[in-house]
Amino acid sequence: MNEASDLRLVVLGAAAGGGLPQWNCGCLNCTMARDPASAVRPQTQSSLAVSLDGEAWAVFNASPDIRQQIQNNRSLQPRRLRHTPIKSVVLTNGDIDHLAGLLDLREKQAFAVFATGAVSRILADNSIFGVLDPDLVSRKNIAIEEPFSPLPGLEARLFAVPGKVPLFLEGGEPDLNVEGENTVGIELRAATRRVYYIPGCGTLTDGLAARLRDADALFFDGTLFNDDEMIATGTGRKTGRRMGHMPIAGEGGSLDALAALNIRKKVYVHINNTNPIWRPGSERAYVESRGFDVGFDGMEVQL
Repeated sequence: MNEASDLRLVVLGAAAGGGLPQWNCGCLNCTMARDPASAVRPQTQSSLAVSLDGEAWAVFNASPDIRQQIQNNRSLQPRRLRHTPIKSVVLTNGDIDHLAGLLDLREKQAFAVFATGAVSRILADNSIFGVLDPDLVSRKNIAIEEPFSPLPGLEARLFAVPGKVPLFLEGGEPDLNVEGENTVGIELRAATRRVYYIPGCGTLTDGLAARLRDADALFFDGTLFNDDEMIATGTGRKTGRRMGHMPIAGEGGSLDALAALNIRKKVYVHINNTNPIWRPGSERAYVESRGFDVGFDGMEVQL
């Protein structure tokens, strides 16, 4: 790998499913995000873009907002009549907010889709994804821990993290915190740099903590600040853990667990519209005082 290459990581979308504001929500954060004079800016749905040279890019999760995200990031825009700098899309699970954007990438353009067998089956079982011309868009099944290259010079691995099947595949009460192909994190290596992208995680196991220790950067699941946040705000009836997301604060929260791992750069992403860290206040100040960044659309980290 080229030691001189810059590893550029751009948060295309920092919000969880539905974005900020959500279309049918009048909570405090969504109301503020609709007000141009407020301190809360609108955010699109969860996605990360990575490049080594600023020319070729890999996108991690294809959000339903990907058209807007491309419009907002000149590096991802075409350079000529029919062209895209996006060379690959890597999926971490089969949630709507992570794969529906593939439908916007249907305009006869070549790129590769990397996913586990379980997520690939979701695409294969839903004929609507047939709009991606198989002569141009290759689908590559990646086994857990199998090394692959979404870009030349960038080594990646998918690894299991505790989670559950997508909501639309639930039948009754799903198994929570199952480690398998349905929910994965991504390890990226370029030269001596080691970066992780984990937008969904039910709990931080000892094995996962050992893996993340001393990493150069981590983009991690910041869905809810408190486990009962959606219940308390009247926006839902499920806890964060029931949805497959560990909370930031409280017993067993990610803040304390990750703070002990000597990670150089820690960024919360996949942040729900209800999360108080979106706005100035004690929760955001506390997260930042512990050495974490609150991700936002367009945020760039360069290593």
